[in-house]
Amino acid sequence: MERRDALKLLAVAGGTAPLLSGCIRRPSPPEKAHVMSTAPSQTSNKMPSIFLAHGSPILLTDEGWMNELHAWAGKLPKPKAVLMLSAHWLDKPVTLGATTPVPLVYDFYGFPDEFYRTKYPAPGAPALAARVRQLLGAGQTVDEPDRGLDHGAYVPLVAMYPDADVPVLQASLPTLEPKELLALGRALAPLRDEGVLIVGSGFLTHNLRRMSFGPNPPTPPWAAEFDAWTADALARRDVDALMKYRQVAPGVNESLPTHEHYVPVIVALGAALDDASAVTFPITGWAYGSGTKRSVQFG
Repeated sequence: MERRDALKLLAVAGGTAPLLSGCIRRPSPPEKAHVMSTAPSQTSNKMPSIFLAHGSPILLTDEGWMNELHAWAGKLPKPKAVLMLSAHWLDKPVTLGATTPVPLVYDFYGFPDEFYRTKYPAPGAPALAARVRQLLGAGQTVDEPDRGLDHGAYVPLVAMYPDADVPVLQASLPTLEPKELLALGRALAPLRDEGVLIVGSGFLTHNLRRMSFGPNPPTPPWAAEFDAWTADALARRDVDALMKYRQVAPGVNESLPTHEHYVPVIVALGAALDDASAVTFPITGWAYGSGTKRSVQFG
């Protein structure tokens, strides 16, 4: 694939500015929340919070990467539901997507027809939506009931839960500011005790113009340095450093011309700040030369 053609294919899928609506919405009127049942069952184990690298729709044809995601999911307790926060939806305040099955959001262009035929009819999660409203407080969320899962959400889920038998709720990222996203993760943390898998979906390095699409492309030093710095800071739970990553991390400007693909890891971290379990990296390696596949499990 020629670099020019690959950039065309990935331009929208990669999370460039037009994908992020950046809307500031007025909160919906408060409504009565219903607490999710936490009756003991095989799906009510405490879940980790995770960050995963979702690549692009091309991930669906990457057998090795898909297998890695599937194997990771197989090692986790099966969740009662998934709360997905993808790099491809930025809206303020926190906006909750469809709670009944609706069409997927094919938020990319120029791809082969097969990528627009992908289906993922996961059940909606209205009880989870009510619980998120309760945890975040009255007036802090709005609903967008016609908004389906975008490719940052459904592509990895096709690999992880291919039977589409786990209810899924997608929520927007309300900001790109680390401190606010850390607080959001902390507010959502009780969901882990209720069998909910909190997923931040993005790409820790994300520079479309510096990606390479030839065979065995080398990893540039700036990407390797930024990936290593992030892994070390996460493993040590160095919150102070992560809150200042834009100022202190090596290679940050080359790795992240924009930041929407990085910050979902901050939400996942926030949901596990009180968890003393070791931070692990179930998937590592590189895609397109400069794209780290590093995925993170907290708890």
